[in-house]
Amino acid sequence: MHGQIIILNGAPRSGKSSIAAAVQETFDGVWINLGVDVYAQVTPPRLRPGIGLRPGGERPDLEAFVPRLYAALYDSIAAHSRLGLNVVTDVGHHDAHSRPLDILPDCAWRLAGLPVLFVGVRCPIGVILQRRAASAADGTYVTGSDEYPIPRPVRLWQEEMHKPGIYDLEVDTSRLGLQACAEAIRQRLLAGPEPLAFRRLAQMRAKGKDGYQCGPVPRLPRKG
Repeated sequence: MHGQIIILNGAPRSGKSSIAAAVQETFDGVWINLGVDVYAQVTPPRLRPGIGLRPGGERPDLEAFVPRLYAALYDSIAAHSRLGLNVVTDVGHHDAHSRPLDILPDCAWRLAGLPVLFVGVRCPIGVILQRRAASAADGTYVTGSDEYPIPRPVRLWQEEMHKPGIYDLEVDTSRLGLQACAEAIRQRLLAGPEPLAFRRLAQMRAKGKDGYQCGPVPRLPRKG
C-alpha cells in the first residue's frame, strides 16, 4: 500500500513547518518530513536558497537549478510513498521567476497514481509581519521598517504563493491553532472526498513535456 502524501503550500512564516511537525507527532503511522527547510540542509550553499527562492526573479543565475531540485525532491517523495512511508512536505510553490518555470504542474505529474492531499496554508500579511519581526534577531527573514512597512519580498510571497489556487483543503493559521490545522487535515483525509487537486494540476503541464529533461548541468554560480 502506498503511503499518504500531504503537501503544505504557503509563504514563509505562515505556519506550514509547524503544521508538518504536528502531523509527524500526532498522526498514526510513520511520517517523513521532506520539505523546504530539510532540503535546504542538503543543498550546496552556492545554490541556496534553492527551492526556497523567493518571488521576483532576482536570481536568474539560480533558476536553471530550481526545476531540477524540485524534480529530485518530488521523485524522492514518490519513492518514499511507494515504499509505504507517509510523507508530509512543506513548500512554497510560486511561478514568479524571471520567466515561467511551470514547476508545480511538473511536480504534480511526478506524484501521479499516489495519494496526495494538497493543502494551502494561508495567513494574513499583518500576522506574517509580526512573526517575521519576532524572528528578526537571527537575520533569517526580511522585516518591515518605518519607511517600508511591507517589504517587497513579503508582498510578493503573499501575492504569488497561492496561484492558481487549486487545493484540496485550505487552512488559515491566524484563525486556527497549528494543532487545529493538523486536525482539519486529518479529518479531511478520513472523511473525504477523494483529493483531486494534484490530478488537475498535472493536467496543466505543457503539451509534449515528458518530465524535466536533465540536459547538461549548468555551471555553478561563482562565489561572491
